[in-house]
Parts: sequence; structure tokens; C-alpha cells
Amino acid sequence: MLDYDREAAVYDATRGGVPRAEAAAAAVLGLIPAQARTLLDMGCGTGLVTTRLRRPGLRVMGCDGSYGMAHKAAERMGAAVVLGDVRRLPLRDGAFDAVSAVWLLHLVPDSAAVVAEAARVLRPGGVFVATVDKDVGHDVDSDIDMILRPHRSFAAASDRADLIEAHAAAGGLRPFGRARFAGHGQGRTPRDTAAALLAGRFRSWFSHGGDSATARELADRLALLPGQATRRPDPSYVLHAFRREAGLTAGAR
Repeated sequence: MLDYDREAAVYDATRGGVPRAEAAAAAVLGLIPAQARTLLDMGCGTGLVTTRLRRPGLRVMGCDGSYGMAHKAAERMGAAVVLGDVRRLPLRDGAFDAVSAVWLLHLVPDSAAVVAEAARVLRPGGVFVATVDKDVGHDVDSDIDMILRPHRSFAAASDRADLIEAHAAAGGLRPFGRARFAGHGQGRTPRDTAAALLAGRFRSWFSHGGDSATARELADRLALLPGQATRRPDPSYVLHAFRREAGLTAGAR
């Protein structure tokens, strides 16, 4: 797990920057009903996406558990940022018309608690929008993926779409819509992928636990690919939206 306090200063530059953030924000807004007036962005990070969740009449607040990230977001957004654990938000029940969680649920082992909190702070009729299957989105059927795919397993991913749907249903949230957007600037190169493998960064992807011998073997195969510094296609991310229906009770905290 990254130290997000230390990462805050360089995080945006290493994650696709403004184009990626704009694509994410546009996709989220496309799933938020026009009548929504308040939106909470859970795990807002540096606020790069959060500041772009703008349209007339919509007030946006960010929340993050990392002081470094929240401080960076506050510099961008002013006072509309709360420092808090997304598994136990310091916010009242039914406070928001919409809640978003972009690239968050794959980072939190207890994604059920995060979804339950989103449901709790939503008013009846409110909408929760979240990215799901993030790591799956990086499989773009490239030559890199052909090498890695036989060894991958996403069964333990905390943002699996079916898992998030089950958590949502437990919290009184029903499917409302879906969207897809490009992860601009996130296409992988063979050289960088090999280095990440050897550093253990993809360990959770692999059914065998990413043991060092297999990582070395895969890195050696990646080193034989052409275009070592050439980025393959950008990943494609998926958003699922859920609506808290009137009369349904959000799950217990």
C-alpha cells in the first residue's frame, strides 16, 4: 500500500493528470441526476477529479483519509474537504443527493463498509457512482496482456463488480446505470511493466501470489517485446451507479 501522505505531491503527474481526471469526471456527471444539488466525492485524493465534478447548482465536497491528499485537495477546492475515514464518514445520515467513489474501492479491503457508508449518507432517491473492476480495465488485449493473462487472477479484488453489486443491495441501493471512460496516459510499456513486476507492485494480481521466480520469468519475456518504451492502449474503466430508493433502509454501519 502506498504512503499517500508522501505521494500527494507527485500523485497527479504519475496517474494520467488532467486528461484522465476530466474523462472520469465527465463519466461520473453523466450518471448523476440533473436534480442533484449535493455530491460527496469519497476518497477524493488530491481533488483533481473532484474539482471537475462541476455543473450549475451542484455543490461538491471531498473526503479523504490521508492528510497529505486532503490538504492538496483543499488547496484546489477551498474549504469543501473533510479529513475522514471513508469506512466511517464524519457526516450525517442522508446528507447528500449523490456520492462518488472513483478509483477507491480497489484500495480498501473492506469495500462493504465503504458502500454501506455511501448508502448511509445518501438521501432516499440519491445515487452512488463508483468505479469497479479497476485492474481488469488494464487488460487491453495487448502483447503485454498476452504474456501476463495466464497468470492473472482478480478473484480477490475488493472492487469486483458482482461484489460491489451485492454490497449495494445490502445497503438498499439498486442498479441505476453504467458508463465507461478511458484512463488517459495509463497505457503500459513493456519496460515499465517488467520493472513493476520485479518490484512486487502487481503481486495481488496473480493467482500464485506473484512469487519472485515467476515475476522474473515474466519480466524476461516482456523484455523481448518490441517497442520497450512504447505505451500500449490506455485502460478502459467502468462506472456502476446505484440508486437509494425511497422506503429502503441503508445497511447498518
